[in-house]
Amino acid sequence: MKISDQAATTITDDSRDLVSARNVLKIEADGILLLQQSLDQEFVRAVETIATSKGRVIVSGMGKNGHIGNKIAATFASTGTPAQFVHPAEASHGDLGMITREDVVLCLSNSGGTQELSDIIAYTRRFEIPLIAIVGKADSTLGRRADIVLLLPPAPEACPMGLTPTTSTTLALALGDALAVALLERKGFNSDQFRVFHPGGKLGGSLIKVSDLMHVDASVPLIDQDSLMSDALIEISTKSFGCAGIQDKKGALIGIITDGDLRRHMGPDLLEKKAREVMTPNPQTISARALAGEALAQMNSTGFNGITCLFVTNGSKVEGIISVHDCLRSGVV
Repeated sequence: MKISDQAATTITDDSRDLVSARNVLKIEADGILLLQQSLDQEFVRAVETIATSKGRVIVSGMGKNGHIGNKIAATFASTGTPAQFVHPAEASHGDLGMITREDVVLCLSNSGGTQELSDIIAYTRRFEIPLIAIVGKADSTLGRRADIVLLLPPAPEACPMGLTPTTSTTLALALGDALAVALLERKGFNSDQFRVFHPGGKLGGSLIKVSDLMHVDASVPLIDQDSLMSDALIEISTKSFGCAGIQDKKGALIGIITDGDLRRHMGPDLLEKKAREVMTPNPQTISARALAGEALAQMNSTGFNGITCLFVTNGSKVEGIISVHDCLRSGVV
């Protein structure tokens, strides 16, 4: 085979791969649109049942639906709805004890006839535990015995043989996300609560507030406007922020003294000057309620070149101080 023929074959193969991939995505996207259009009051009943439950959402499914169920349970748990995945095979060997009468059970099965779910289904019926089904066939064992049926639309699988769960599992996953977000909004779950469940990694860092990192009380470098610069130097040195905030007689922040101010006023009479003579007025400040990422952005912005600290204020009153190092140590980027 010539090199040109090999290149042509590669291009043809690449094109075939792209056509296949785009076809899969279109089939699954069309399925999600069908799911969106098919949602009805059963979905509202499911949200209401979970929202008013005193227990957890117990999610179960076998095979590919088991993997989807694990993700749904994790999404519930991270957005304020306590949840746990219970493997149906393990449930038959003791893990049914994980399910209480205050829980709600959510079972996933496209066919609705998954044999491994039978013990969980029977357990919910025996102890009158609410059972929600995400199922592809209403007239199935799971569909008939569930209290609430979230029916997946008859969308074709993306697998060309129609055998591998593809579209059906995508729809089940999307439906789980829809439940989680609807519950999140109904409960008024906010970013502060979200951060409690996500303290680690980049996500946790992005939700840290200034109030979580700021230094307060005696650790804040503050002096009176009429204090001598000899006192200001002691305050700057002992508090280790490289600056000192200047307050008027009412305790309002009116200025700041930094290393740059010291260099600009360097002279034999520096220590005899008063703080208000050396300070830079109207320093940049930030609210304790702001995200730490906003503080870092403000300190790094070109308009405030060289700022490594911000005083945290409520109106004109100082509540604390935050430094660029505080933000970086806490994973704020």
